[in-house]
Formats: sequence, C-alpha cells, structure tokens
Amino acid sequence: MEQRSLRRRWLVVGVVALIWMAAVLFRLSYLQLVCYAEYFAKAQHQQRRIFEISPRRGAIYDRKGRELAISIPMDSIFGDPTDIKDASLVAGLLSRVLNIPAVEIETKIREAKTPVRLAKKLSPETVQRIGDMNLKGVFFQKENRRVYPQRQSLAHALGYVDTDEKGIGGIEYAFDKQIRGKPGRMMVMADGKRRWYDRSEAAADPGASVVLTVDETIQFIAEKELARGMQETHSKYGTVVIQNPNTGELLAFANAPTFDPNDAGSYPDEVRMDRGVSAAYEPGSTFKVITMTGALENGVTNPDEMIDCQMGSIVVAGRLIHDWHPFGILSVRDVLANSSDVGSIKVAMRLGAPKFYDVIHSFGIGQLTGIELPGENRGILRPVDNWMASAIGSVAIGQEVSVTPVQIISAISAVANGGMLYKPRIVKEIQGGSPLLVVSHPAPQQVTDATTAATVRGMMETVVLSGTGKLAQLNGYTAAGKSGTAQQIDPNTGRYSPNKYIASFVGFAPVNEPAMTILIVFDSPEGAHHGGEIGGPVFKRIAEQVLAYMDVDYDIPGPSAVQTAKNAKHPHEPEEDSSAGINQARFKAAKDQPDSLEATSLAVSDEDAVVIPDLAGQTVRGVTEECSRLGLAPSLIGSGVALEQSPEAGARVPRGSRVAVRFGRMVADARSKDLQRNVN
Repeated sequence: MEQRSLRRRWLVVGVVALIWMAAVLFRLSYLQLVCYAEYFAKAQHQQRRIFEISPRRGAIYDRKGRELAISIPMDSIFGDPTDIKDASLVAGLLSRVLNIPAVEIETKIREAKTPVRLAKKLSPETVQRIGDMNLKGVFFQKENRRVYPQRQSLAHALGYVDTDEKGIGGIEYAFDKQIRGKPGRMMVMADGKRRWYDRSEAAADPGASVVLTVDETIQFIAEKELARGMQETHSKYGTVVIQNPNTGELLAFANAPTFDPNDAGSYPDEVRMDRGVSAAYEPGSTFKVITMTGALENGVTNPDEMIDCQMGSIVVAGRLIHDWHPFGILSVRDVLANSSDVGSIKVAMRLGAPKFYDVIHSFGIGQLTGIELPGENRGILRPVDNWMASAIGSVAIGQEVSVTPVQIISAISAVANGGMLYKPRIVKEIQGGSPLLVVSHPAPQQVTDATTAATVRGMMETVVLSGTGKLAQLNGYTAAGKSGTAQQIDPNTGRYSPNKYIASFVGFAPVNEPAMTILIVFDSPEGAHHGGEIGGPVFKRIAEQVLAYMDVDYDIPGPSAVQTAKNAKHPHEPEEDSSAGINQARFKAAKDQPDSLEATSLAVSDEDAVVIPDLAGQTVRGVTEECSRLGLAPSLIGSGVALEQSPEAGARVPRGSRVAVRFGRMVADARSKDLQRNVN
C-alpha cells in the first residue's frame, strides 16, 4: 500500500514537472519567437544611445575657386539625463557660462529621455570653462558652423542658414538638398548602471560644393561703385548686375543695402530681399531698345527715317501723352539717342499691338528666366487681348509693363551678342555630392537676327556718344547703352508719383565684341533722378575697371593708368596678377574701417583681450578657422596665402573685432606693390 502511494506521488511530481517544463518551454518559445522584436527593441533602447552627426555643408566658391561660404567644426554641449543626478545644480553652473536662464536648462534636462543639446556651437573659451567643471553627464559633440568669409559681399545671392544649418534664401536655399549632405550616426552602448562602455560611428556624407559664375573681384567693383552711387544719390535701394552676354553667366550681382549672412537675423526682411530677381519695376526708357528692335526687324522703319515728334505731345486713343522734352523732327536713331517718348510711340504704333506683344514675349519679358535663385518674380506683361486701346503708347516707353533686373539685362544682352537670348545663370557647376547633380545649360533662343542686332547696337552707341548716356563714355573702349527714368506708382493714389522715380542705365562694351553687359538701377533717388545722369557715371566707373581686370583690349585710342603701368614693367618680368592692385585697394579700404584699425594694448581689458596671431602664409580656410577659434571676424581679400593683415600680429583687441587679411602669391607680392606705385 505504501509502495503504491509512493509511486502515485512520484507520478504526480512527474506530471507537475512536465506541465511546468511545458509551460516554461511555451513561454520561452513565445518570448523568443513572438515577442522577440519587441523585447529586442526595448533592450536596444535601454542599452544604446544614438546621436545624429550633422554633415559638413559643401562650400560655395566663385568662378576662380575662391571661398564664399564654408563650414567649420565647433563644439556643442549635450546633457544626458540618466547621468545627471542633480539637474538643478548642473543647470545653475552652466547658466553662468552660457548666459542661458538656469530654468530653461533644467527643464530641458528633466524633460529629456535621451541626451539633449543644451547649447550650440560654442567658442573655444566657453568649451574650456565648461570642461574644467568636469560635470558628470555633460559632454561635447562637434557640429558645423556656416561662415561667410567675405561677410556682406554677394549676400543676397549666397543666402544664409538657420541654427540647424538649413538653407534660408539664395543658393543656400535653392541647393540645400545637395549642399547639406547626409547626416551620420554615433551609437554609444551603456551597461545596466548607464555607464558608457563602447561607441561606434557612421560618418556623415559631406554635401556637394557649388561653383558660381560670379567673379569675386568683379563683385567687389560692382559693390564698391554701387555703394558710392547710393551715397551720391541717396537712393532707397540699388542694384547692379553684370552679365557675360555671350553665355548668360552673371559675373556680379549686387544689391544695396546689403546684410551680413553671418548674422542675417539682425537685419529686416526688406534688406534681405533679393531685389535682383524679386523686385519687378517699370523699366521706363530702357525698354525702348526692345521697341526699336522689334520695329527694325519687322521692317516698319529704319535708323535714318525722320519722325515728327510733334514738339513733345501725342494723343493715343484719346489719351494725351507728354514727352519729357519738346522734340521736333528726329531720325529714328536720334529718337532712341534722345529718348523721345513721342517718336518711340509712333514707331510702336506702326508695328501694331499683336506683333509688338510677340516681340516683347520673345525677349522673355513677363516670364520666369529660370535663374538658379529662389523667389524670382515673373514681372508683368498682360496678354494683348487685355490691352486697352492706348496701352501700346504706354508699353512702347516702358510703362504698364514690369521687369526684374535679370530679365532686362538678359534682353539687352541678346542685342549685344547678335540676337541670342541666353538664360541668365549664376551656378557654373556642382562638385561632389551623391547622386551627382549636373547643371544644365539650355540652348539660347534666337530673338532677333544678327543684322538687326548690329543696327540696334549702333543706335545704342549713339545714345552714349551724343544722347542721354554721354556720361557713360569710356576711356579707351566703345560703349553702347540706354538710360531709363520711370515714375513710380503712388500706393495712396494709384497714380504715378510726381517725385518718386526709378532711374536705370543698361549698357555693354566694347560695342562690336561685348565682354559684359551692366545694369544699374536706383530706386527713389533724391535730387537728380534721370537714368543717364546718375546711372551713366556708375556704368563708366564699373566698366573701365572690369574691362581692365578682364584684360580686354582697347578698341579706341586713349591709354589709361592701368595700361601705362602695364607698359612700364620690365620686358622680361612675368605677367602680374591683374587683380593685385584691386585687392590692395580692397585691403586698404577694409583696414581703414573703424573696427580694423591697428589696436593698442592699453585700450583693451585683460578679460576681453585677444592677441592677434601671425596669419602670414596661411590659406583662406586656415585664417577663417583660426579667427573663429579666437572669436575674431575675418575680412578676407583675394585668394592664395595670407600676405598682409590688419591689425598686425601681437596686437591686443576686443573679442569680436574684425581682422582684414589680404591674400595673394608670395612671389608676385613685391611686383604688385611696384605696380601699384606706378599706377599711383
């Protein structure tokens, strides 16, 4: 009996053991097969920390490879809430160094589940001070900071980035996807006590670099002369665009007032607006070039035909239009040279509204040009069916139609190059990036025949020689151009303002083989307001400097100072860099600005003092990184290696001061100084 009872007990134990083992096996199978993914994800979440590593944005270069926008690595500070035992204490200590309210830092730490960024892109001094605190759970991670070495130069075309390195405006926005690159990842492993014991990184893919068609030296000339023109005319806004008429490439693109993309947020929206592509305006008399081109090509007139300008008035469909001057009988050539409204209207009326509209449309007016810049305005060209009976009289003289600077300069370039309308472009090529982006260059369109274009070029030369553009005559070069003076619409009355104008001048040189087209626009000048009067001198100054820089041969007698200096060189001496004299002038101008004058050690307190390093022989990037490390703002002139600097090495200046540095070729430097003395 006892044996049977013992056997029964063992049977019960065995059954229970089997049931338990089956339950355990079932549970293990369930966890391993059904719940594996869920628990594996939880384990990874507990054991791993993954940080995104921001990629380095690609650089932006001018057409000669000079850096216009670069990214340099800087330290950002992070806090790991699992390692920070006293968030209040850590926040209080960091607040004193970062100048951020302690409550804000503490809130970030307490609300975070994983490491959180507490501050971005700190100066080396700040990093050192925080590192000396040796705070547990606080660490640094490299992030890139966007720097624009030329500061305000080409700001509207370059654009800028926000705090997350996302492009805002200009090329930075238009090509953000390519320039930004792909972020990398850093994975850190932690044990059960949240102690880090291993890490691995997947490198970020750097962004593609963009090469612009702009030449930094030509851009400097344009900005310098635009600033001078703004000061002389007291205009509200100003724009200068320089284009190669034979390719459509923009060589300079300047707006005033401008801004510093290194600190774009401190400027108002109207200053950051790219007026070269976004601001449409009535072109006034510069539009008469298109009027005359269409009339000549359609055979309704010729340059020598005499037109009765009726002493300054004409009635079009019952509307009386007054000329700016009471002209009598003029040839068609002189109608353009003297900018007669009556004569231009008579020529356009012969052409007729439908044909006139087709001519205007073929020149790209009222259409997007497709330039690689955001925010382009298409302007206004109403369909011919919507024209009033008197509209042809207005459109013929550049009213009731609006254009952007890039539209009108491209149209005039088509006349300059023999009748081919090129798409204006500012991007030359994209370097690197994945996948590689190829910049397309569409074929130009024939908008007028070569004979007509040559005839109009000759008429525009007369404008400069004896018409409204006489102040644009060049020393040593032929030039052609057209002035424009347009009344602005008064927003309060909806009518043309009696005292608000847009003055412009557009021209090219040399006449027969144009190397460049230049457009100057002044918005709301005070006092003198005729385009030829205030735009012509700016055209002259820009054209003479740029043509000399481009080594364009003279096509009329008249040696200039630059040519004299070239002839004065020793016959066996190598050719000097043609931009050396210009870069020296730029360096002098930067040096003479108040915040870059030679510093005295007595004027700076020890706490804020920075000792200027010796930058001689360093590259543009090296100088930029060195200045950024010390908290200085570099103003970089030229390319190559550093030759001159101001303030000089060893000077003590306040943190944030500007340092002007001129770059060039070491071997050529002595010769460039001799050349400059010869010019002076």
